[in-house]
Amino acid sequence: MAPSFVVVPQWQGSVSPRAMRLSDGAEAIRGDLPSSATVEVPVPVEAGDAQDTGIDRFSSLVMVRERLTRALRDCVTPVLTIGGECGVSLAAVGHASARHPGGLAVVWLDAHPDLHTPESSPSGAFGGMVLRAIAGEGVDGLVLNAAERVPFDRIVIAGARDIDPAEAELIGAAGIRSLSIEELETPDGLVAAVRATGATAFYLHLDLDVLDPAVLTGLANLLPFGLSVETLGRAITALRAEFELAGATIAGFAPASPEAANDDLPSILRIIGALTR
Repeated sequence: MAPSFVVVPQWQGSVSPRAMRLSDGAEAIRGDLPSSATVEVPVPVEAGDAQDTGIDRFSSLVMVRERLTRALRDCVTPVLTIGGECGVSLAAVGHASARHPGGLAVVWLDAHPDLHTPESSPSGAFGGMVLRAIAGEGVDGLVLNAAERVPFDRIVIAGARDIDPAEAELIGAAGIRSLSIEELETPDGLVAAVRATGATAFYLHLDLDVLDPAVLTGLANLLPFGLSVETLGRAITALRAEFELAGATIAGFAPASPEAANDDLPSILRIIGALTR
């Protein structure tokens, strides 16, 4: 059954100079989704306060998490969550994990591993902490509880090429499975990594910055030597052939203008097609 769509134009978890464009990107994608199967979670206009947590704009992020959790509560089929920035995956993965207790892997396709804590983060941006929070380590209000958390041994990072020292140390110490861009040229290694977790279902988090800027220009973070849309599509197809898709996030679309969004949307729609057909 095709998933439904939840659009969350949240930008507060990013400190990129292009952060406000993330809201525009989510709205641009929404324009091409079936209206009868799509809902939008309202995002506050204000930036929000850190409230002494070490997380920039914490109050607004908690508010959106609570709203997204409510929007997902009655969903029994897979949901495709459209950000906004990567922080929207916290509530979305929590929902999927609760529906697949002990059997969910998270595949994190992202140019960044997003494994910081408020103590290690150089920026205070929650977008750089969300995967750590999904694993159950973080600040109350923006962390998954014991019933929802996905442990490090069921997380697969793929395509990360901007890794801070604290994140690299954790990946090594925790034994988190991580595949380079080169290792994704064929989907075999990614499928094998998910198989090794013992999971029967997977949640796919996709920050579009895992793609090469040559194929998608509207990115919040422009990092060269990323994936092609074709390679990404083959990976998604191979994963779905072996594991149940429990849900997915597409985040990080930050077009400079409506015209620029129109140039990139065909590629994004191809990715959505790979997740939904």
